[in-house]
Amino acid sequence: MTKKDYKTLELDPKYVPKKTEEYMCDMQRAYFYRTLSDQRNEIVASMDDIMETINLSTKNKTAGIGDELDSSSFDIEANIQLKTHARSLNLLREIDMALERLDHGKFGFSIISGDEIGLKRMLARPLAKLTIEEQEEHEKAE
Repeated sequence: MTKKDYKTLELDPKYVPKKTEEYMCDMQRAYFYRTLSDQRNEIVASMDDIMETINLSTKNKTAGIGDELDSSSFDIEANIQLKTHARSLNLLREIDMALERLDHGKFGFSIISGDEIGLKRMLARPLAKLTIEEQEEHEKAE
């Protein structure tokens, strides 16, 4: 199979990668592709709702609906939604970068050393880019 065949590979819905399989074999890549794509689709759908809430809040405030308390509530809600939107955008970027690493056969391998991140870590955190040791070093440096 070529690197991109994992995108069309049919997996049992109950499939979970196993340590006994070759690391980042086509089935594992298909699993992570499905997982990341599903996450991405959920975020995109929720971002539409967030923008709708922000727009509604802005329209209500602009139209002068409600009193000062309502206006304050609109502001607070809009700010919360804007922060949520920003977090969602950051998460989308992370997912897109992970999908790109998947396309290039680099998913599951450290972006620093190229070492295997490990299946257990990838299952727990599919967006991981560093081995546990490298992540700890990175956090100490910050």
